[in-house]
Amino acid sequence: MRAIMIGLLLLATAAFADEAQIRRVIESKLGGVKVEGIQPAPLGLYEVRFRVPSGVRVVYTDANATHIFRGQIYDTATDRDLTEERVRKLNAIKFEALPLDQAVKIQRGNGKRVMAMFSDPYCPACKQFEKTLAQVDDITIYVFMFPVIRPELADHSKAVWCSQDRATAWLDVALRGNSPKAAPSCANPVEKNLQLGRALGVNSTPTIILGNGERVTGALSKADLVDVLDGKN
Repeated sequence: MRAIMIGLLLLATAAFADEAQIRRVIESKLGGVKVEGIQPAPLGLYEVRFRVPSGVRVVYTDANATHIFRGQIYDTATDRDLTEERVRKLNAIKFEALPLDQAVKIQRGNGKRVMAMFSDPYCPACKQFEKTLAQVDDITIYVFMFPVIRPELADHSKAVWCSQDRATAWLDVALRGNSPKAAPSCANPVEKNLQLGRALGVNSTPTIILGNGERVTGALSKADLVDVLDGKN
């Protein structure tokens, strides 16, 4: 009954929104973006969705678009960033559609927690995140090597792929800071990974893709990482 009442309240609220006006204002004020959808949001606001090269983004407005709110809505009672969660869902992809054969596979324990990430071994945030990943057990990580921070060192990523043990070679470079020993002369997927990342709108490293297809940009703490891997956030 409570769910039905909430649904009716949202429908009633939506009826008061001037969607045509919202579209006109948002598209003109945000540089000609194309609004893809409008729906009720918390606090009596309206979520407005639009697409940029890096993916779907949201802003909030009132019923007549007299104000635009650009930022996060945070639920203090549950310690949840509602905007981040929403954007993750809007930008979700099919995990099984990823070309995992182009990724370095690292498994610890039973590997039941699954994630992929676009990472550059010379990205400071990626190096820090590798230390966090090393503390998480029962995980399978698919690393799409994405050398954009130091492109002149892309051969190091290629050499990782050419190594007999790719997982160890990746950790040796990204976690321990050692240069790979193998020659970067074998056929490798590094250029394909760069193309894939651009097609998916990856514009920073690390970019994490969870097993449910949701995307998280930037390094996470161990607690936050475990929560998203276990579906708690």
